[in-house]
Amino acid sequence: MLINRQQLMELSSRVNSRYLPWLDIADEKITGRKLVRLSLFQISVGICFVLLNGTLNRIMVVELQHPAWIISAMLALPLLLAPLRMIIGYRSDNHRSYLGYRRLPYLWSGTMGQFGGLALMPFVLILMTSGEGNAAKLGFAMSLLALLMVGIGMHMTQTAGLSLATDLASDENRHRVVAVLYLMLLVGMLAGALLFAVLLEPFSYFRLIQVIQGSAVVVAVLNIIAMWQMEKRRPDLTRFETPRPKFREMFYELSATPGAVRLFFVVALGTFGFGMQEILLEPYGAEVLLMTVSQTTQLTAIFSTGMLVALALSSGFMGGQGDPMRLAAAGAIAGVFGFAGVVIAGPTDSLVIFIMGTFFIGLGNGLFAVGTLSAVMLLTHTATAGLVIGTWGAIQTTTLGLAIFFGGALRDIAPIILQPFFNESYSLPSHFGYSFVYHTEIALLFAALIAIGPLVNRLRRGTVDPTEVRLVDFPT
Repeated sequence: MLINRQQLMELSSRVNSRYLPWLDIADEKITGRKLVRLSLFQISVGICFVLLNGTLNRIMVVELQHPAWIISAMLALPLLLAPLRMIIGYRSDNHRSYLGYRRLPYLWSGTMGQFGGLALMPFVLILMTSGEGNAAKLGFAMSLLALLMVGIGMHMTQTAGLSLATDLASDENRHRVVAVLYLMLLVGMLAGALLFAVLLEPFSYFRLIQVIQGSAVVVAVLNIIAMWQMEKRRPDLTRFETPRPKFREMFYELSATPGAVRLFFVVALGTFGFGMQEILLEPYGAEVLLMTVSQTTQLTAIFSTGMLVALALSSGFMGGQGDPMRLAAAGAIAGVFGFAGVVIAGPTDSLVIFIMGTFFIGLGNGLFAVGTLSAVMLLTHTATAGLVIGTWGAIQTTTLGLAIFFGGALRDIAPIILQPFFNESYSLPSHFGYSFVYHTEIALLFAALIAIGPLVNRLRRGTVDPTEVRLVDFPT
């Protein structure tokens, strides 16, 4: 006898929580303990980020001697799939589920993508280090597949997780939710960087394979703990007979919100400004300042420490009802000083200045990220949370992917293009390509400051009018 949809819905509502304990959630309000547990998915994303953009990037560029532009293109490829975040957010807003969930199915699918990609990477390394031509080509193809799996998994995990956190947050504690989510992302990056630095000293490819395998297990366990009894069942919101709103209509409604387009443009400019250095900082330390693998891996820890300080500062600022766009402007200014320090560190051969510059880049990135995400979350009053967070994630991550690619490409081609403009007897220094990229990032951060101006003191009140600009509105 066939069971129709209505009968299946009624049957699922009577499932014994003894066998499916995650179906029962006692309190749908987000408490401190519950928020920390939910934010464990950010730790898994942070671990994957450090492993891909830090450790594996350095090894492929320096140890395996692959051109930086090829590696930057490989690492940017999964990030360029970020427009899928808008679709993921939209679908999670309107997901039809017999069990009554909207966010958790996407969070689980993202977990499986992260685990599967990391589980494939050890085989990639075995093939790429075998020394055989055909095996190396196969390893390169498999590396693209592994990176795509991890990248898509990170997109789904973050979009669904952030959307669920937005659903549970209230207006009063929204800034705390943003701070905790970024804090846990940094904890994941910091812990991953420190553990990888310890576990990979002395370095060997066998050790690296063990680290990647362990990371796959840790990522899956953290995400499962984060999902457990987290989302309240709402079968009434996911009934199959309910018509699903069209994506185009919902996206048009979001884009018509006053200040939304300018805010997303600010996110893109700032992300590009901070993102071009993502795969260059560690190679810069290795080639220019002659740092070891362990030392360059610790740069991520220094960067994360700067972001931790930014979270502590932003929590107090936003707790006092501060303007999120002023916080973002302060982050851009801190980033300018950070990149200036990194530029100076090369010709002066100063490791201290380089570390200070890295710290200020992390500080600025943290302030800018918390400020813009807090401002974006204010838009959820006029649109569904999944679409808003998905659009923010799509713009932020796509821009980061482009920034990573152009950062690596400019580092390689800038000396070649600009050398003819100098005297034939003058040879450009080895760090010129890096310096050119860092100067470009400084210019982009100044452009972000200009774009922030019309949003200051307006978005907080929910009455954004970008056409009305006064001198006092520009951040100082």
